[in-house]
Amino acid sequence: MSIATELTPDGSPRILYLNRSDIAAVGGDHAELYVHALRRALVQHAAGEVVQPLKPYLRVGQGGHIADRIIAMPAHLTEPGVSGIKWIGSKHDNPGRAGLARASAVIVLNDPQTNYPVGLLEGSLISAWRTAAVTCLAAAHLARKNFTEVALIGCGVIGRTQIDALLEQFEQIAAVHLYDLDPAAAQTLADAITGAHPAATVRVAGSAEDAVRSGDLVVPCTVTDQPYLRFDWLRRGALLSNVSIMDVHKDVFLGADKVVVDDWDQSNREKKIINQLVLEGSFSREQLHAELGEVLGGGKPGRDSDDEIIVLNPMGMAVEDIACAAEVYARARQAQVGTWLNLY
Repeated sequence: MSIATELTPDGSPRILYLNRSDIAAVGGDHAELYVHALRRALVQHAAGEVVQPLKPYLRVGQGGHIADRIIAMPAHLTEPGVSGIKWIGSKHDNPGRAGLARASAVIVLNDPQTNYPVGLLEGSLISAWRTAAVTCLAAAHLARKNFTEVALIGCGVIGRTQIDALLEQFEQIAAVHLYDLDPAAAQTLADAITGAHPAATVRVAGSAEDAVRSGDLVVPCTVTDQPYLRFDWLRRGALLSNVSIMDVHKDVFLGADKVVVDDWDQSNREKKIINQLVLEGSFSREQLHAELGEVLGGGKPGRDSDDEIIVLNPMGMAVEDIACAAEVYARARQAQVGTWLNLY
C-alpha cells in the first residue's frame, strides 16, 4: 500500500493515529514484521538509496547521564516511498523516579509527494522491536550456524524484546543466560521467558562475566556510560551484538576478527567507543569489515569460520524506524485499525 496524503470528504488532510495497542494488533509485537521490513531497508541503505541526515541529540544541562536526551531521527526511503522522523526521548531514572519506562517515542510518517503527514505512531514499541530485529538479522549471517547459547546483560524492556525476538526466529536456542545489576529484574525476566518459551533453559548468572562467557551470542542492553565487557570474556566463535554501545572496552573492537556497523558515520561520532578509537588513531573505516546492509545484500561476506569473533555495533538508524513504521501503517490501513485525526 502506498504512503499517500489522505483527505476527508471535504478535501481536508487527515492522519492515521496508531497507539501501542493498534500496533500490536497488526503484528507489531512480534519479530516477523520487523525482520521483513528491515532486510529491505538495510540493503537500500548500503546501496545509497536512502536519505538519512545525522541525527541530532538534544541534551539539557551539563554533565548529565549519557541516556538523558531526546534524539531526532529523520529519513527517506525510495521503497516503499516514504519520509518520516522518530522523536525519541530518554531519562535513565524514569523507572525509579517517575514510574515510567526509560524511553518514549513518536514516529511521524510523511507522503514524499506532498510532504504532508499521513501517520502518527507510538514509537517505543516499534523502536524496541526493530532493535531486536537488527540483532536477529545479524545473527542469521554473523553468528555461528545453529548457535544455542544467548547471553543478555541488562534485563529491561529492550533486553526482554531482544530475547523474545531471538527465540521467535531461532528455534535452536537452548539456553539463555541473564545478568542485571538488579537481581530481581533478572529473575523477573527469567520467569517471563520461562513462561513464554518453555523449551529454553533460563539461568540468572552471578556476574556479567559469567553470562558473557556462556554466550555464543552476547547482547548487552544497559544504560551504562562506562565499559565493563572485556575481549577475553568472549568465547571463540561468539557474536557480540553491542546494542547499548558503551558496554565494551576498546580491546573488544581491536581484538575482534570482524567489526560490522549499521552505519559508519553514525557510529563514528558522539565520543562512542569507535569514535574514541578513531580519534586515537587505533581504528578506521578501512579496518571495518562491513555495514550490515552490505552483508545482507551479499556485497560483503558474513561469517567465514566458526572460530571468528565478530562484533556488531548497531547505533540505530532512522531508516530502520521509518521502514518499520511504514510497514505497520500499511498493515493497519489494510486491517482498518487506528484512529483518523483531522489536521484542520
